[in-house]
Amino acid sequence: MLFSSMVFIFVFLPIVVALYYISPRRFKNLILLISSIIFYAWGEPVYVFIMLGTILINYIGAIIVDKIKIMSYKRLALTLTILTDLSILFYFKYFNFFAQNINKYLHGNIDFIYVIMPIGISFYTFQAISYVIDVFRGEVKAQRNIEKLALFITFFPQLIAGPIVKYHDICAQIENRKETIKDFILGLKRFIIGLAKKIIIANTVAEIADSIFLTGISEHGMLVAWLGIIAYTLQIYFDFSGYSDMAIGLGRMFGFKILENFNFPYISKTITEFWRRWHISLSTWFKLYLYIPLGGNRCSLARNCFNILVVFFATGFWHGAAWVFILWGMWYGVFLVIEKITGLAKKELTRAQSVLAHIYTLFVVIIGWVFFRSESLSYALGYISSMFDFSTLISSFSELGEYLDNYKILMIILGIIGSTGVMKNVIEFGEVNNIRKSVVNVYLLVLFLWCWSCLAASTYNPFIYFRF
Repeated sequence: MLFSSMVFIFVFLPIVVALYYISPRRFKNLILLISSIIFYAWGEPVYVFIMLGTILINYIGAIIVDKIKIMSYKRLALTLTILTDLSILFYFKYFNFFAQNINKYLHGNIDFIYVIMPIGISFYTFQAISYVIDVFRGEVKAQRNIEKLALFITFFPQLIAGPIVKYHDICAQIENRKETIKDFILGLKRFIIGLAKKIIIANTVAEIADSIFLTGISEHGMLVAWLGIIAYTLQIYFDFSGYSDMAIGLGRMFGFKILENFNFPYISKTITEFWRRWHISLSTWFKLYLYIPLGGNRCSLARNCFNILVVFFATGFWHGAAWVFILWGMWYGVFLVIEKITGLAKKELTRAQSVLAHIYTLFVVIIGWVFFRSESLSYALGYISSMFDFSTLISSFSELGEYLDNYKILMIILGIIGSTGVMKNVIEFGEVNNIRKSVVNVYLLVLFLWCWSCLAASTYNPFIYFRF
């Protein structure tokens, strides 16, 4: 079930909100847990048992880790629990990849049935692992109430697309939280903003990106190739950050304060800064549970660079079982290592240098998205080649009209403006007094009605992160 669907907005969410707020305090977590399981089972009822199995494994594993006092045994219990989590993730997400590559490159003969990946398994598996590690480190006590642990892992606002919530950030809210009208209204507004980002901008530019990327490489003129990847650059940001906004807003409506996941990454001046602003919950997860345990930056420069490359190999592979995702991760890892060695990330820049740094960062990010969007490495390289084929520059002007109309041009412009934070500043400026608040409220109402009309008029509603 998509947040950006009529069923969710006009049926599921109103029922859950009503049941939640009329229920006594002791039943509120149970209402959310049952709702979350129904939400997940709506799309794939069979795979809900895999998620429930993950909950049980980590519930038992964390209690064992918490009880054991001898460190070597404690570490063994942690390792076995994490390996079990990763084994489930490996089978459902990576088994096909390894079997196909062994057959292709090592001339193996693995006869296998194609495995279908459960939606959101990457997200809820990482949340479960963070919980057990937090218990091992003594940051939290093992949760004896399986209902509360299950709510942490299955909470529907962030179940299928994040943000990846760490247990130590939200355990107190599961135990005790306070819902207020103010928080509910703020959450509703945040949900509408996220919905508008997804429906109005992301879906529109997605039509451009999809139509260009689905054509053969030889059909791409230079300007068309740039149009396609710029459209995708906007699509993936507004799609994913829109879903994060909706998740944060929904959480706020039920009294939860979920941490931010995006902070206008396209205004970054270095790749290091970009990864502090893009998918913050994933970057933080890898920092806390992989980068720091590897040694972080408290080691030699060579070892630090190695740690960065390992983390971004894992980041790429987490996103998908394909070589293009691995290359995408390593693409960033190499530039982060370069910035680490040169000290670029810490340099004070003049205004002119800042402009150049911003151009450099956007260039690296946009090229990276080509790998991310492409179905194969050969397609990605061919697409990049077409982006710099100046022999097609003039002829490709006439091709742009096949993919653009006035509305799509407007959405691209609004997307570029919206990715800079200007609209957020305008809305925050409008919250200063009652008159401005009224204007903002009318604006959000118009956005909601606009989204409603788009949903009613079109069945085109793709969601990128279902792939992960």
